[in-house]
Amino acid sequence: MVSVEIDTGTVRRGDRIMVGGHVFTVEDMTALPQGGKRLDFASGESLTMRPTTVLWATRQVDPRRPARVQPR
Repeated sequence: MVSVEIDTGTVRRGDRIMVGGHVFTVEDMTALPQGGKRLDFASGESLTMRPTTVLWATRQVDPRRPARVQPR
């Protein structure tokens, strides 16, 4: 597991996000107007991310796969 900074363009299914001391696992995502995303969690809750929202998540990383370099 690694910690990653996420926004609407980098969030993935399976990311684990802590909100209010509770960990939520992203199960599905829906694109919203003006670049937002609604994250649906495995527990049934949802969270709306706006294009300016930045969160931290933990992500499972396969050590056998090389890390992808993000273009700047």
